[in-house]
Amino acid sequence: MGGVEPTVSRIRLRVAVLAGLMVCAQAPAENRWEPQIRKFEEQDAQDPPPKRAILFVGSSTIALWNTRKCFADLVHLNRGFGGSRVEDSLYFADRIILPYEPATIVFYAGDNDIAAGETPEQVRDEFLALYDKVYAALPKTRVLFLSIKPSPIRMKFWPAATRANELIRDARSDERPFEYVALEPILLGEDGQPKAKLYRADRLHLNEDGYRALTDLVKPLLAKGAGGGQ
Repeated sequence: MGGVEPTVSRIRLRVAVLAGLMVCAQAPAENRWEPQIRKFEEQDAQDPPPKRAILFVGSSTIALWNTRKCFADLVHLNRGFGGSRVEDSLYFADRIILPYEPATIVFYAGDNDIAAGETPEQVRDEFLALYDKVYAALPKTRVLFLSIKPSPIRMKFWPAATRANELIRDARSDERPFEYVALEPILLGEDGQPKAKLYRADRLHLNEDGYRALTDLVKPLLAKGAGGGQ
């Protein structure tokens, strides 16, 4: 593995190029999510969060996770905003990720992206752009990518989501040493279908039992610093 500085320099160059390409594409996100992002910033101004904590960030799977209860023994911060895509976290990273200088990031997003018609390759590229942005600024920050989950109501998108998961998993390298955490083992039954008992009545979001299973999977990784999958 090469030194950190050359790696960071290469990633900074990639981030700069991607940022230039994505300005126009990201503009609508600013209007849609600006109120929520400002709310986060107001909370931070009133009660500054600690540096080097664990940061949970991403879409509704993060936003609806009662991390305060599930991870009461760990110093952490939840910055999930429901309905968001990977590109939204990338767009707002300078405001809701980098300022916290987190020791660890637990990231979940991607199913909204696929459902909206993005290709698996687009989802992969957007996550890698986010990872590169974080790594360029915070090379010691650990990043856990929670794989796109299967949901009963979105099974028609599952082949594309599975492909996106595979692409992201296979993109790990010495330059991008994020950790991939597979959710399929806890959410899919032996028949290959989502376990209905783990989902809310909307057949999209996890219920209390689903989050208990998710917490049981993720908590040991945070406590032990172990990798999340192959």
